Amino acid sequence: MSKPTPISGFPEWTPAQRMIEQYVLDRIRDTFELYGFAPLETRAVEPLDQLLRKGETSKEVYLIRRLQADADGPAGDDALGLHFDLTVPFARYVLENAGRLQFPFRRYQIQKVWRGERPQEGRYREFLQADIDIVDRDTLAAHHEAEMPLVIGDALRSLPIPPVRIQVNNRKICEGFYRGIGVTDPEAALRAVDKLDKIGPAKVAELLAQTAGASETQAKAVLSLAEISAPDASFADAVRALGVSDPMLDEGVEELVRVVETAAAHSPGLCVADLRIARGLDYYTGTVYETQMVGYERFGSICSGGRYDNLASAGATRFPGVGISIGVTRLLGLLFGAGALSVSRDVPTCVLVAVTSEEQRAASNRVAESLRSRGVPTEVSPSAAKFGKQIRYAERRGIPYVWFPGLDGAADEVKDIRSGEQAAAAAGEWTPPRADLRPLVS
Repeated sequence: MSKPTPISGFPEWTPAQRMIEQYVLDRIRDTFELYGFAPLETRAVEPLDQLLRKGETSKEVYLIRRLQADADGPAGDDALGLHFDLTVPFARYVLENAGRLQFPFRRYQIQKVWRGERPQEGRYREFLQADIDIVDRDTLAAHHEAEMPLVIGDALRSLPIPPVRIQVNNRKICEGFYRGIGVTDPEAALRAVDKLDKIGPAKVAELLAQTAGASETQAKAVLSLAEISAPDASFADAVRALGVSDPMLDEGVEELVRVVETAAAHSPGLCVADLRIARGLDYYTGTVYETQMVGYERFGSICSGGRYDNLASAGATRFPGVGISIGVTRLLGLLFGAGALSVSRDVPTCVLVAVTSEEQRAASNRVAESLRSRGVPTEVSPSAAKFGKQIRYAERRGIPYVWFPGLDGAADEVKDIRSGEQAAAAAGEWTPPRADLRPLVS
């Protein structure tokens, strides 16, 4: 077989990186469950009409087709695509299972998603997301929007990563303001503002004129709103100083003040009100979130989400919700690329049990079984080579201890190959220092 050609955008971590990823997922999962979110996993595929129903996603969806599919194209059950986020499949799950769920329904979901984007640093075509959502029937209390940053702040703070800053805005502020100044297509204006960091104010002003029908004066007002940023509720005064009046605008300001003040009481400095944050997907209707790692701001958000009122509905019944998603692969990819994360050893193994001879391998296996029964990660040497070679095998793999079974009634001994210390030990009693039991991520 010839050497395979790598496929860009589909990361495959080394074993050491995978251990770091597992560590990160465990911490995130623990925090989600501390806040009462229950686990859920949905299928990888969704009907294309559902995937294309909301937002500018048509270029991102990967189509699923059988090799021998009808040449006329997919139809019916064959019209499937890989999900590009976890919110759309979650909304479908709520609709299908509403009769069996207790509302408000709190769930977390950690799964891979697929997007047909151009691969670059921190952006992949296959990646892992960790989502939380709270969904209710008919109405969803606004205080749930204030809870999201608390959960994410605690989850990310539990990880060995740089500090994060959550930027928050409210779609009602933007839409109410745009209506107040007479912009006729608020959604087009939102999409234009969402490109502010990528193309700059001048290009956004042009886009506002082209897609939202904004005049030069209106475009300037839109950009003035987007310039407002504050680490506290003072942003509200800056919005009012622009002199625009609209009931939706007032409602959005009130809701965002609650989010910022709740976050400040829980963790000062965690949140900042940033009115340029728009989020590109159409289904957001209230608070929106984007999260940046300090020192990695140029790569954009590593965690985002928002409030949605109209994503899921069945007849006259609506299921409004609010959710936020950590881009786990994006986060780790940036830190791996910078060499900012490491693990104390490349394997989980804490103890290598030496083999005196192949005839005595059963004795080594019994030692390993005894250590494993008490939670000590253990493997048995692959060969009965000279002890020096077995020790060097452990060194190459980063295994800190080598166990030597006693012969002819002699006591077993365990050696810390880093310090060279060796002492008698019993497999049913010996325990390594806590710091050596599992690989440490730093």
